Amino acid sequence: MPSQIYSKEAGKVTVARLKRFGKTFEISVDPDKALEYKAGKTGKAGKTVDLREVLLADGIFSDIKKGLRASQQDLQTAFKTTEVETIAETIVQHGEIQLTAEHRAEEREQQRRKLVYLIQKQAVDGRTGLPLPAERIETALEQGKIHLDDYKTVEEQFDGIISKLRPILPIKIEQKKLLLTIPAQYAGKSYQIVKSNSSILKENWNADGSWTATVEIPAGLKVEFIEKLNALTHGSVVVKE
Repeated sequence: MPSQIYSKEAGKVTVARLKRFGKTFEISVDPDKALEYKAGKTGKAGKTVDLREVLLADGIFSDIKKGLRASQQDLQTAFKTTEVETIAETIVQHGEIQLTAEHRAEEREQQRRKLVYLIQKQAVDGRTGLPLPAERIETALEQGKIHLDDYKTVEEQFDGIISKLRPILPIKIEQKKLLLTIPAQYAGKSYQIVKSNSSILKENWNADGSWTATVEIPAGLKVEFIEKLNALTHGSVVVKE
């Protein structure tokens, strides 16, 4: 694992930070990889980002800019372990990722473009049944002063944004109901992806440890959603409509 503390961006420290039991715990991260890892995104090969790609320094710090490492006792108290990767994963998933103003602006623009793309992909004009032009969607977002939350995925916010757009645009989205069965060894990891990308209507933990859920998802996202689950479960998820 790399030993440097400073990121490649203009020599500045990019920090992921989590506070527990009155103590601060910090790690040095690659901002892009950290955001991808936190969101559970998959690359072209269908693989999620490895935690080792996220970390830029092997260690948990109490103050990373001063190079002060957290004590083993504090780590044990806060995380019930002193294993670096386990703690780092918790910090990335549940902590705050400190981004530069430039990076945050770039991330916002990427998320906004993704939002417009998803709306185009899933929605039609409710009056004509025709696709909605990107320019029309962007104008409606500006008119309604609708902004994305930096700390949630576009998918998590999608339904809320559509609700805000309806008074401005005659927007219509087709929904699909899916019955998912996920084997026990992948159920825990899959839960967050399912929760972030769909509405869970009904769920059940089965005697063998597998998880069954009935979910609702925009029709245009169905293929991408199933691909994510297949990548995570190595193709063992069962999906029925």
